[in-house]
Amino acid sequence: MAEYVVEFGRDGGRVEPDGRLDAPAFHRNHEPIWAALEKYLAGCTGNVVELGSGTGQHVVHFARHAPDLIWWPSDLNQRHLKSIEAWRVHAGLPNIRSPLRIDLTDPDWCPEMKSGQAPTSLAAVFCANVIHIAPWAVAEGLFAGAGRYLRADGKLFLYGPFKRDGKHTALSNAVFDTSLREGNPDWGVRDISDVEKLAKAAGLRLVDTIEMPANNLTLVFARG
Repeated sequence: MAEYVVEFGRDGGRVEPDGRLDAPAFHRNHEPIWAALEKYLAGCTGNVVELGSGTGQHVVHFARHAPDLIWWPSDLNQRHLKSIEAWRVHAGLPNIRSPLRIDLTDPDWCPEMKSGQAPTSLAAVFCANVIHIAPWAVAEGLFAGAGRYLRADGKLFLYGPFKRDGKHTALSNAVFDTSLREGNPDWGVRDISDVEKLAKAAGLRLVDTIEMPANNLTLVFARG
């Protein structure tokens, strides 16, 4: 699993005494992201796994707006896991579980999912800003696990920058992609067509592409 471009807590941002970290992007994108998810998750019950939860701020926001869903945040980075748990405790919401340590290069995701200690029939999986800052094996493992764990009507939501038919959707994304690949040739903004191939192999299909602020997209996948 790749390290983050900027590890939260080491970027000069605020760190609370209890370990809570703050992601500037959260304050910009949490409302439009929830608006995209809400039209699919409103009225739903069941379990949702967030992959790559980072600071843990997004899952708190989502859980407040969807109290009938049980939210399972996750990450691989130990500092992030501490922050996620601290935000969970600080929020005091009954529908957020302690974070899972998920390595997306493993198609099983984590021992708890394989053993049944974590839910294995999911209403949804949400993942933001991960697959472009990680090797392709992470995207492969993400879709393999989603194909295994999503229930029949479950949805996978992927948020971030994407290319369409080999072309960037904005100049800023092209510049960002170049900077990523210069830092690590295994990283980079992914093409929707390549992501769709992974989805098909996992028994999923792209059912919606939602335009988001700052030249991002939310891709919605369902069982094919």
